[in-house]
Amino acid sequence: MLDELLGRAELKARIAELEDERDALAGRLEGESERRTEAARARQEAEAEVNRLEDRITELEDHVERLSGDDDSLDFRGTEDLRGDRLREVLSRLDSFSTDAEGALTAAVSDDRSLPAAVDAAFGDRASLVRRAAPCVALTDDAGVVSVALSPPRQPDGFDAWSDGFDLPPAWFHPTETTVVALVRGDLFALGHYEHGDLEFVEGFESDVKSAHSKGGFSQGRFERIREGQIDDHLDRCHEALDEFIDGDADAGAETAGDDAELVVLGERTVLGEFRDRAALTATVDASGDPEAALAEASREFWTTRLYRL
Repeated sequence: MLDELLGRAELKARIAELEDERDALAGRLEGESERRTEAARARQEAEAEVNRLEDRITELEDHVERLSGDDDSLDFRGTEDLRGDRLREVLSRLDSFSTDAEGALTAAVSDDRSLPAAVDAAFGDRASLVRRAAPCVALTDDAGVVSVALSPPRQPDGFDAWSDGFDLPPAWFHPTETTVVALVRGDLFALGHYEHGDLEFVEGFESDVKSAHSKGGFSQGRFERIREGQIDDHLDRCHEALDEFIDGDADAGAETAGDDAELVVLGERTVLGEFRDRAALTATVDASGDPEAALAEASREFWTTRLYRL
């Protein structure tokens, strides 16, 4: 009665409510603490498992490397990019090599997953370097005088053969009189063909393709659709130019390549897929400048052979 008169009853009730709330929060805190402890324990166990698995992966990779015969201590005696006169000089030296019957090995290695038995036997502990150079054409002789690999623009199908010299057809390394080369980017096209080993520019053009997001209020989605449409229109023009040059009517007076033309398409990876069905060879290249200069740069890059000294 006195507490009610003095107004203490209401305060005591509020104190009781706060004490209950305090106890509830203390319980939740204890629960959260236990969960954090459990989470920390689980994280530590997970980290330990990750470390164990990483160690196991390293062990397996080392085991695979030992089984494959690779030796990280081995390295190429040197490498060189060959083109033009330098390429012809090196190929002439290799063509002039002569030995007894079945004294020289020529082997086309298509990939690094497996080597022909003849390559393993002939190169011995340096066969792993052939695998690193693949795809390539590996050359050696039974005396070890020659030990090189070449990565030509036209990689032949896999084979290996012993003979009295090396088998290096010029078509692996050089364009022919029927070779037509096109450079295709999302906004540029250039076309040429080879005559007596020299690149002759035929035609080229550039298209107006948006290269940055518009600041005129277009949404990103609308901008991308417009840009993709411009690129599609550009690629249609590229196909039309190829059709006209390769399959055009010679009687109309336009220069044509003819039905036996070998089409090589170079350019950006994002657009090369549009031409793989009609091209004999495709490759990604970096080339800049106006169409004629870019085509010359791209062709020079493509008709380069990498030499590995094993």
